[in-house]
Amino acid sequence: MEMQVTIKTKLKISNSEIAWSFSKTMEQYRQACNYVSEYIFNNDFDMKQSRLNKELYTKLRNLFSLKSQMAQSVIRTVIARYKTVKTQMARRPYKYQDQNTGEWYREVRDLTWLHKPISFNRPQVELQRNRDWSYLSSGQLSINTLDGRVKVDPICRGFNQYLDGTWKFGLAKLLKSSGKWYLHISATKEVADFNKQTVKHVVGLDRGLRFLATSYDEQGKTAFFDGQAIMRKRAKYQKLRATLQAKGTKSAKRRLKKLSGRENRWISDVNHCLSKTLVQKYGANTLFVLENLNGVSFERTDLPKALRNQNKSWAFYQLEQFLTYKAHLHNSEVVEVSAKYTSQRCPKCGVIKKDNRNHEKHEYHCDNCGYRSNDDRIGAMNIQLLGTQYISGQEQPKFELTTNA
Repeated sequence: MEMQVTIKTKLKISNSEIAWSFSKTMEQYRQACNYVSEYIFNNDFDMKQSRLNKELYTKLRNLFSLKSQMAQSVIRTVIARYKTVKTQMARRPYKYQDQNTGEWYREVRDLTWLHKPISFNRPQVELQRNRDWSYLSSGQLSINTLDGRVKVDPICRGFNQYLDGTWKFGLAKLLKSSGKWYLHISATKEVADFNKQTVKHVVGLDRGLRFLATSYDEQGKTAFFDGQAIMRKRAKYQKLRATLQAKGTKSAKRRLKKLSGRENRWISDVNHCLSKTLVQKYGANTLFVLENLNGVSFERTDLPKALRNQNKSWAFYQLEQFLTYKAHLHNSEVVEVSAKYTSQRCPKCGVIKKDNRNHEKHEYHCDNCGYRSNDDRIGAMNIQLLGTQYISGQEQPKFELTTNA
């Protein structure tokens, strides 16, 4: 199995000429992306690479002075962005309420719901390995620009671990953030395929806001990863953001931009630490089982209205990505199962009843068998059971609604 990571390295720029070449190349690349994006939008979202190459390749080279490989990379970049947006729209259906019956409905969205072409506002350049960038024996990076190749020094702690011969470099992305230049390098490595027969642990993970994660394993052990302090800190970010938005001055807008970057870095750090803790806790040959959270809301009615929107979600998809690649490094795996009834089902007698869960007390009490436990732990127990069924051969295990044991 091939696993992929992204290496983020800062670039040490030795002179202003290199910075100017980077800026000019990125701006031309950005404009070319918007040109291709408009073409795709106006042509029924045709994303076939060969047809777009035939129609746009020469125009991109002439209009934006792009080199051969960059012109093709522009087309690939735009296609990838449209496919990402298409997936995101499918994962988040449009919800509306019938004013006559009061019933709620969902409608799956696709690219035809877009009102305008996808816009590329942040300058960046995708670089092909060897053709547009390479790692030199001197330890420097050689990067192609519209003015020719330039050499820069990478600044990245731990970069040498990717030079042991087991990693293969691929696509790289040149970008600028907070006045500093970065190169994000894609690296792949062959790791052993996950084998169900060698599984030592099956761990159910219930994700939420009160506890970012609640784990339950095959030995009946539960671990809670508190989210209260994290939500309080996020509320502080929200309060500061609201204050700056109310001011509306240029300096306030600059602070808002810095605040957004700081908050995103903090969220990423929290997810990195949590995923690392989980992988280290359970070790190799572990199956981590997560519920599919598509369409699931974490609305918090116990918070002030001003803070509800900010605290009804977390970067759970990012957490899943971090957990997945860390698990692969330890010969473990992450699977998603249906979230249906995982918080309503009694793990002891199997009865599914919504009213058995008390949201205010964060408790589940089965009125059939009398079993009582924390509601997040109940979710983790049911998810763990679905993971056990997956190991036993069920490809898509899920619970069906029933009122009897």
